[in-house]
Amino acid sequence: MLNPVHVRTLSEVLATGSLSEAAARLGYTASAVSQQISALERTTGLVLFERGARTIHPTRAAVALGERCTRFLDQLAALEHEVRALAAGERGLVRVGSFPTAGAALIPWALARFVQQQPGAEVSLEEGEPDELLPLLLSDTLDVALVYVYDLVPRTVPAQLTVTELLHEPLRVLLPPAHPGRDEERVPLGALAEETWISSREDTAGARSLSLLCATAGFAPRVAFRTNDYGAVSELVAAGLGVALVPGLALRAAPGPLPLAGDAPGRRVLAIHRTANFNPLLPPLLDALTRAAAAHERGNG
Repeated sequence: MLNPVHVRTLSEVLATGSLSEAAARLGYTASAVSQQISALERTTGLVLFERGARTIHPTRAAVALGERCTRFLDQLAALEHEVRALAAGERGLVRVGSFPTAGAALIPWALARFVQQQPGAEVSLEEGEPDELLPLLLSDTLDVALVYVYDLVPRTVPAQLTVTELLHEPLRVLLPPAHPGRDEERVPLGALAEETWISSREDTAGARSLSLLCATAGFAPRVAFRTNDYGAVSELVAAGLGVALVPGLALRAAPGPLPLAGDAPGRRVLAIHRTANFNPLLPPLLDALTRAAAAHERGNG
């Protein structure tokens, strides 16, 4: 196999026509340059130079090899530049997973900041629920996943993952426009015991959290409509078809959300990545996500 150092030395000798001048350019001694050319001749089986008492003349084989070496060295320089850019986080791909409400409320602002600071980076985005995203994270299909965890429905995170908490969302009550509770500053959950409820799908953490929270108030919610689309939840409430309890990130399009009375639990939004993930783009992405979450909290405080 050709030694790239010897190839570069040959290129310099051909460019200068002198072992000593090539040595000066490369920072070697003339003897070291001569030894590298001899080693290259042994490797290739070619005679590269006709040596006189004080001069050297390249053979046609040396000229032909030198032309190819120039292209090779240009490609090697481009590869070295690419590797440095990847190591510095200036280039490369970072793969993000997010649940829908974070995808609408946090991800656009975080990624806008990230690509502004890392203009050479590529980003891919995968949408899914936590149970869908965590396996992708563990299989190294994603670099980071945004997931939610309800206070009343804790989740165990595998030991090989690192968790960054981005924000804690309050749970808010959505009431129809003509509902008498709209005049209250805070809504006691027990006052909604006889209401028709709109909730997320029965197998979700949101639905389980609602059931547990209502149980603490002494009733089981009568759920008539189920959807994981919080836009649809807001429209169903606005149409007077029921009441709902939704997390903070889902309130962007919801009119008049009200806080619950008392110390109500909420939902945490987490950014999770594999501890052994050394993608240099991961730290600036986590920073952008953290800043986007802080800005969201300031805007909704």
